[in-house]
Amino acid sequence: MSRAALLVLADGRFPAGGHAHSGGAEAAVKAGRVTGAASLEDFCRGRLHTAGLVAAALAAAAVLGVAPGELDAAADARTPSPALRLAARRLGRQLMRAARATWPSDELDAVARQFPKGAHQPVVLGLAARAAGLEPVDAAYCAAYESVSGPASATVRLLSLNPFDATGVLARLAPELDLVVDRAAEAARRVVDDGADALPASSAPLLEIGAEAHAAWAVRLFAS
Repeated sequence: MSRAALLVLADGRFPAGGHAHSGGAEAAVKAGRVTGAASLEDFCRGRLHTAGLVAAALAAAAVLGVAPGELDAAADARTPSPALRLAARRLGRQLMRAARATWPSDELDAVARQFPKGAHQPVVLGLAARAAGLEPVDAAYCAAYESVSGPASATVRLLSLNPFDATGVLARLAPELDLVVDRAAEAARRVVDDGADALPASSAPLLEIGAEAHAAWAVRLFAS
């Protein structure tokens, strides 16, 4: 298929449910760690090099045909927070619905049956990219970009941040996003020969802690 399918998959209007999640930004805003464009950039940079790197490698490995069950178990092991694991599976289930409707494939159908409650979202993202005829690096770019674009969009709502400033943050992070994608794609290639232990396991403890606190809030704007 045309590589333009990447534009469809990465489009914020693709009905994958990401708009309901802040990527940890809501908890960071309440804790006072994100107060404007400068601190948003710091937050997104940290997320890109940790959760973003892991997600990008998982997605790229899925495009390469690594067993979804192996990748899902690896994602679980790299997500200590039960709240984040639940959010990742909910997002994966919604993305699977959208992907099966957009790029029908026997492989997507089989994984949907294997994980009726949803596989981790980056794994499903990679499978969707594979069904769309995309390359591992395409899936890695999509996952890495989502890791920062979600918090940036959420902060516009949470802080009434100027959208131009939020977009500027994403633009300044673009060179680092390229580097993260390169690392993720290389790790995914190693997974084919060496197994899921070759995946990066970069951690972001404040994201995990914040997710657990956020899940207990009585009132919240975003699901995670």
